[in-house]
Amino acid sequence: MRIAVLALQGAFIEHEMMLERLGAETFEVRKYADWFQQKDALIIPGGESTTMGKILRDEQLLEPIRTAIKEGLPVMGTCAGMILLAKNAAEANGTESGNTRLATMDISVKRNAYGRQLGSFETTAAFKGLGEIPMTFIRAPYIEATHGDAETLATVDGRIVAARQGKQLACAFHPELTESTCLHEYFLSMI
Repeated sequence: MRIAVLALQGAFIEHEMMLERLGAETFEVRKYADWFQQKDALIIPGGESTTMGKILRDEQLLEPIRTAIKEGLPVMGTCAGMILLAKNAAEANGTESGNTRLATMDISVKRNAYGRQLGSFETTAAFKGLGEIPMTFIRAPYIEATHGDAETLATVDGRIVAARQGKQLACAFHPELTESTCLHEYFLSMI
């Protein structure tokens, strides 16, 4: 199995290390030419979603990635990656964020919902089909609502923090920053 990891910024190396622990081969996508390598899935890591979206647009990656996801390429977006997948994403103050998202998943996301860096936390919560799993939240968003075929997979304090729609998996937390491989295993099982 060969997984593309968007490597524009954020915790992409940690995702690569987690996948390699599970026996998956990875490669980094930084520019347009990188995208056209053979791949079975894509991971979009955390980072700063506005910056990542602008780089995707500037590197002419936005449309090819969007098309591949719409055509069924499995994708996991964590934190900022979840924001990039969301069809609707509002700032914590309620204003809509820019037009540099992939917008392939029927979820509405609130960016920076847990506040600044000091609002970061770790917890353990139930994840549908996996039981209790560790979750690390860093300046995290959450899902305000799922629509259409999107399904809620996990909640923390009444807020949706993970969802799935077909072969798209989105989570507000950083599974790559824990010792547990269960969420990456779950993603690989979707491929």
